[in-house]
Amino acid sequence: VQLQASGGGFVQPGGSLTFSCAAQGFNLDLYAVGWFRQAPGKEREKVLCISSGYVETYWADSAKDRFSISRDNAKNIVYLQMNRLDFDDTARYSCAVPQSGSCSATLAFRGRETLVTVSS
Repeated sequence: VQLQASGGGFVQPGGSLTFSCAAQGFNLDLYAVGWFRQAPGKEREKVLCISSGYVETYWADSAKDRFSISRDNAKNIVYLQMNRLDFDDTARYSCAVPQSGSCSATLAFRGRETLVTVSS
């Protein structure tokens, strides 16, 4: 049972990236999926989440109007689309699954981090 995140890398300011979080060994459609990030020298921050019922919760104000989250239960994948990236978005990103389909539930486990570097 694990989560596999992919899609990180280098991007110029104003650019876009799409992350995917693939579940292996369990059915992702039963659970909410949240995205988190940790910038250099800062604590881990909750970014946004999608419940099993497709309700989106934006935890980070900076993500509003720039980031979006979606899920494809047939593929067992959740996507994070990030647009208009800036230097403050440089961080290690990870996806995590709580113990239920609600974004408010306690986290069960987290996938490996993937690095995003916004640089000109």
